[in-house]
Amino acid sequence: MHHVRPLPSYLVRRYQGWRASTYAENSPWYRRLAEEGQRPRAMVISCCDSRVHVTSIFGADQGEFFIHRNVANLVPPYNPDGEYHGTSAAVEYAVTALKVAHLIVLGHSNCGGVAGCHAMCSGGAPELEAKSSFVGRWMEILRPGYERVRGAGAAQDQVRALEREAVLISLENLMTFPFVRDATETGEMTLHGLWTDIAEGGLEQYDARAGRFVPV
Repeated sequence: MHHVRPLPSYLVRRYQGWRASTYAENSPWYRRLAEEGQRPRAMVISCCDSRVHVTSIFGADQGEFFIHRNVANLVPPYNPDGEYHGTSAAVEYAVTALKVAHLIVLGHSNCGGVAGCHAMCSGGAPELEAKSSFVGRWMEILRPGYERVRGAGAAQDQVRALEREAVLISLENLMTFPFVRDATETGEMTLHGLWTDIAEGGLEQYDARAGRFVPV
């Protein structure tokens, strides 16, 4: 493990500042969280994008959200094949062990993963079509969404629509998980689809009755 290096000095300084201020002022709260375990009310599946700050958007405290992040906030279909499934494992744990009351899929504007999916599906990114591309294979989850928006105006408009399709595809795939379907049908848990504009700070939610995203 000789290739592993010490933490960058600026992160060390930030940690030391946090430890001396925020932690020191709230240490009983942190110890309580550690001793009593987590009891989040909601799970949020969001993108890895560093510009998407889930806890800031909702003003959440530590221990409030069970957050899973991946490229383009996607959930694959239920597929218990014995292989590695990080996102599916996170969903299973949140629903069956933590018994969250709400499961939220949060998409966002200017998503690089979604833009890459559009480029790949339209023939503009052959490197993503290679079997060796982890990103390309992951973005195949969103191909059905591309098929739904491919005729929706200019490429830029299609990408914008595809960002919302990433949320809808994930919600559709979540319902293929038996434990998710059971929890929603019994009323123990609700599903929510959101999309945020990182430039404007806007937030939209999917309205199932209207069949579209509407401002929050």
